[in-house]
Formats: sequence, C-alpha cells, structure tokens
Amino acid sequence: MALHDDLIVIDGLVLPNWGRDGREHMRPDESARTVFADMRRGGLTAANASCSVWEGFDGTMRKIAQWKIWLREFSDLICLCRTAEDIRAAKRDGKVGIILGWQNTSAVEDQIPYLQLFQELGVRIVQMTYNTQNLVGSGCYETTDSGLSDFGRELIDELNRLRMLIDLSHVGPKTSDDTIRYSKLPVCYSHVAPRAIKDHPRNRTDAQLRTIAEHGGFVGVNMFPPFTRHGSDSTLDDYVDAVEHVIALIGEDCVGVGTDFGWGNPYQPVYWTHDKGYARNLVDFGAKRFPPDLQGYQDYPNITARMQARGWPEDRIRKVMGANWLGFLEKVWGA
Repeated sequence: MALHDDLIVIDGLVLPNWGRDGREHMRPDESARTVFADMRRGGLTAANASCSVWEGFDGTMRKIAQWKIWLREFSDLICLCRTAEDIRAAKRDGKVGIILGWQNTSAVEDQIPYLQLFQELGVRIVQMTYNTQNLVGSGCYETTDSGLSDFGRELIDELNRLRMLIDLSHVGPKTSDDTIRYSKLPVCYSHVAPRAIKDHPRNRTDAQLRTIAEHGGFVGVNMFPPFTRHGSDSTLDDYVDAVEHVIALIGEDCVGVGTDFGWGNPYQPVYWTHDKGYARNLVDFGAKRFPPDLQGYQDYPNITARMQARGWPEDRIRKVMGANWLGFLEKVWGA
C-alpha cells in the first residue's frame, strides 16, 4: 500500500454502472457517489470514462450534461481532466480525475465541426468505431474491414488539430492500421489484450501491437474476462502475464493499464453486445467474473501487489500503473 498510495494510477478505460446516465431525469445519484468513492479508496488517479458509444449528437450531449452534474455535486471526490497537469492536480488533491472519452464517433454524425464543441466541453479521447461499420471505418466484428474512409481521414485531421487522442481498441485491423499510419499524432489502444494469449477478435496480434508502438503509440492492457487466458477463471497473475507479454514485444515505456473493469455492470445488456446497441447480435461474452481479488475499484492496490510479487522493479511499476499514460497524454494533448 505504501508504494501504491504514492503512484499515479491511470486506467485507460473503466466501465462501471454509474447509475443514471442522462436518459432519465438528471439529478445527483448516490450510486454514482459509491463508485467514485471506491475509485478514490483504490488510489485511482484518473480514468477514461465513456460518455458516448452508440449515441448521436443529442444523446451524447445528454450524457455530458449528466457528467457535468456529477462533477459539480461530487466535487469532493472527482474532477474533470483536460490536461496532464489536471491529472497531477487530481493526485495532489486526493481526487479521481475523470477523462471524458468516446467509444465511437456516432456523436459527430456527419458534422466534423461538432468535434470542437465536444472538445471545449472536455472530451479528450475519441475511439474511431465501436465494433462495426460507421462513416469513419470498420469495427473489429465487421465481416469485411474496408479500411479508413475519406471522411475518416478528414475526421482525423480535425482530431489532430484539436489534439484529441485517437483510440482504436474496438476498431477493425485494416481501419486501425490506416489510422495509425495517417494520423500526425500518435494513437492508442486504450484497452486491448494480446491475441497470442487468447484468440479473440477483440484482441490484437503481436504484429498489430508492434505497429502501433513503432509509430509512437500506446497500449493499455485489458483484463475483461472473455479476453483473458482462462476467461472467468483468470487471476491477476494471468493479467500480469498479459502485461508482460506486451512489454516483451514493445518495451515498458509505452504500456499501461486499461482494465475495462465494470463494477456493478452486468456487461450483457443488448446495448453492449448488439450492433448499434439494438440490432444484430455480435458476441456472447458468457460468464464475466473478474478475479476474486479485483471485485471493485477499491481493490486496485492488488494489481500493484501482484507486480511487486513478480519482482518488478519499482520504476517499472510506476511506469505501467500510470506514469507512461501521463507522459503519453501530455505528448498528445500538449502542455
């Protein structure tokens, strides 16, 4: 705990059950306070929190409005992070930094100028596609990945201009490769696992992981049970195995945590497993039990403990648990 308490801990993607999500009457919700309190107890400095997946412009604005309410009403626990310095301030102040991110570009609809509005509202991470085809390109479950569209290239130009981090975690392999090579700023896989350990369409091959690293990008390693070696029987040791595999491939300076951990989230609703949140079924995740020693955000110190038990040097633990993410975000977002 002494080491963990001193760390900057950044998670590339968290997906808890926040409580009200903007589709209901918006008011402070104590279930959200419980999540934020557990995050603080677990020493989480900052996390990428999704505020848009399948929603269009209107739905995404509603979700951001909900976040603005939470940020105001629970300001003793959380703060909005727009810059790397905001993350450092969250650590100093004992708060959890919220990085507003998207898992799709549906919110833009066909209007690229909307991006600046969302950037001004605090959105800092944008995933190009979520699992299937959109105007930008293809997702990882699409039968044919046709690659990045011309509209997608225009969108990347604007994301680069606004210094918003591009995420490729749910994006198809060709669209990912096109994006990595086209973007003038480095991009990330915020929450992926190595396919060499578990063969799953959401996981990335060794070649794909090397490609993003060779272009200055970043990899947050996922621990969502269906993507891990032993599924719902996986342990934190299995997770550290996955992290070590990625480090062996691309080095320890561009690797971090991206748990995809969803406290109180059943992961099974149609919203997550079907195209556009309602249409064809894309995947059946089956059982989704996280390791026994990671049952809530308050258990994050156990990740550090497993790294220590492996004999990791303190410098590597600091890097992977958050320092690498912090340096990468500062590089993309600017000072």
